[in-house]
Amino acid sequence: MARKKIVLVLVEGPSDDTALGVILSRLFDKNKVHIEIMHGDITANYSIEPNDIVSALGDIVREYANAMHFSQIHFQQVIHIVDMDGAYIPEAFVIENPSAVKPVYTLTEIQTARPDQLILRNKHKQEKLNRISNLKKVWVSVPNQAYYMSSNLDHVLYGKINSTDEEKENNAYAFARKYRDDVDGFLDFISDSDFSKTGDYKESWEFIKKEHHSLERYSNLGICFADIRKERIEQQTINKTDI
Repeated sequence: MARKKIVLVLVEGPSDDTALGVILSRLFDKNKVHIEIMHGDITANYSIEPNDIVSALGDIVREYANAMHFSQIHFQQVIHIVDMDGAYIPEAFVIENPSAVKPVYTLTEIQTARPDQLILRNKHKQEKLNRISNLKKVWVSVPNQAYYMSSNLDHVLYGKINSTDEEKENNAYAFARKYRDDVDGFLDFISDSDFSKTGDYKESWEFIKKEHHSLERYSNLGICFADIRKERIEQQTINKTDI
């Protein structure tokens, strides 16, 4: 029997895994694909320079493969889900607020006690995202695409921003419970909501980089599941016809 292909999903934290892990596993054919989720936001890692982001991504995939005794041919694809964190807003909308212990996000601005540092972070993140959004393959030959959550995953999935770690985890469990047995409901949600940017992948990335969109509630993750959704709808139509 042929070995299952690996879909490697890169998310930014454990609550992201909690929210999406089970749903992703059910979206992909378990007889053909094995989902493996890894955590970490390399776009916010200052030890990785923008010029090194492509090789850093390749290293993540290669190191995982070596640990599991895989090679490039064992991967179906890498799905990289990134938070935008308002990275592309004009500098004038990074507002100084001495009482902000950590950045406070709104739909129009970011308040921070250290605006110069946050502006530098945004520039750093922009340069990385520009490379990631155009990266078709990692580790030489493994298909790769990046999808965004704006301003972050909590904003897209739950309509909440500035959540505490405890709120993130509670919301993630609630979201997973809601959709773990309703894959089609999740596909409708991620593809047809007001925040959904579906259609052309390149255009979806061009959109999120403009104006205040990287702070507003948008995601292009539905593009990732377009073919799966189409196949499910077609199969449901066939099943109804056979009844």
